[in-house]
Amino acid sequence: MGVFGHMRAILTLGLPLVGSNLAAAGLGVTDTVMMGWYGVPELAAVVLGSNYLFFFFLFGTGFANAIIGRVSMALGADDETQARRDTRMALWLSILTGLLSIPCMWYSSAVLQALGQNPVTADLAQDYLRIGGFGIVPMLVVAVLRSYLSAFERTQVVLWVTLGAVGLNIVLNWVFIFGHLGVPEMGVRGAALASVLVQLAVMGVLMIYAHRARGLSHVALWARFWRPDWPAFGAVARMGIPIGLTILAEATMFQMATLMMGWLGTRELAANGIVLEISVLAFMLHMGLANAATVRAGRAYGAGAPEHLRRGAFTVICMSLVVVALTITAFLSIPEDIVRLFVKPGEETAQIVLLASGLLALAAFFQLFDAMQVLAMGLLRGLQDTRVPMWIALASYWLVGIPAGYGLAFHTTLQSHGVWLGLAAGLATASALLMYRFWVVRGGGRNPA
Repeated sequence: MGVFGHMRAILTLGLPLVGSNLAAAGLGVTDTVMMGWYGVPELAAVVLGSNYLFFFFLFGTGFANAIIGRVSMALGADDETQARRDTRMALWLSILTGLLSIPCMWYSSAVLQALGQNPVTADLAQDYLRIGGFGIVPMLVVAVLRSYLSAFERTQVVLWVTLGAVGLNIVLNWVFIFGHLGVPEMGVRGAALASVLVQLAVMGVLMIYAHRARGLSHVALWARFWRPDWPAFGAVARMGIPIGLTILAEATMFQMATLMMGWLGTRELAANGIVLEISVLAFMLHMGLANAATVRAGRAYGAGAPEHLRRGAFTVICMSLVVVALTITAFLSIPEDIVRLFVKPGEETAQIVLLASGLLALAAFFQLFDAMQVLAMGLLRGLQDTRVPMWIALASYWLVGIPAGYGLAFHTTLQSHGVWLGLAAGLATASALLMYRFWVVRGGGRNPA
């Protein structure tokens, strides 16, 4: 397959994944907007509770991310039995992780107060989590099923189901938060109940599709689901746990950046939040391409076709660089216009717009590094290579990114700009080391781990 053949295959696979990632982010946006309509204290509680839940979810998605590579490699080797075994054990691990997380949701107020949160807000967040926390099990099951279907290149259904979930979430929020159609007004509990019902609905649809869809039903994913497969269980755990820790390492770097912005001031914190939202939307494009790269690399690796793998890797990197160029151009040429989409006009927000516009220029600077690190990580996952990338991520984000951001922000005159330069330093380190590992150490798929 030539470069243009790879490009078509990556776009066919990757564009629905990009769309589903953006739609999944839309679930959080709709909760935030609708709770903002309800009340500020309730909004703060839902944001706090959602972020608390999200950390447990991020770790649990390590098993889902492991499945993309493992199932793709099994399919490349024409071994659907192994694909079924790995997916079942990933579901076991995800369900186990979710169940172990629920007590942490039930007693979350004490944890949040120990982290310095307002007691009233922490109690409201606990009210949210004592219902919404039960949604972590279906959330993690959905993550595994999305990966399973993506490895089979069934990304269109993932996109449409996720878009449907956004619409359902809006309707259920309207009913349960505000009290409509004869349902009592429930506030934060209503938002939590809506989220759980949406996740259960998505899980049910994907389970039925995986069981009955043409080309998938013969795999018999749910047959004898209760039967353990300890070799597959161990293999998925050994791959998924490092991926989960890698994802947490990057997420905590950005969380620490948010804390440092809060230490600098309220305006800095608000500006940081806006730029992070914009950056996440841009990042979703590269995340979709990285997921597609994992599938394509896994299939080529399983089929024993390293040249095919290298050509595909080169193609997806070039495609990502085009997106980077467009993003940088937009961030540098119209930063204030982009930022104003997120704030109401006024004297107070004018300073936030100015500050956020400066940070957006720095965000443009690290777009290249953010894109390359997630692509390299995706390609390495296609090769079943996760342990060393985990240590690279931990060192890059915790030993370079966070200390550099703190030092530049509080020991120079750069302040908020210093925090984002630290983020760029951490991402640059990770992208360089991960790309070196893929192209040099692993020879683009030629060399064993």
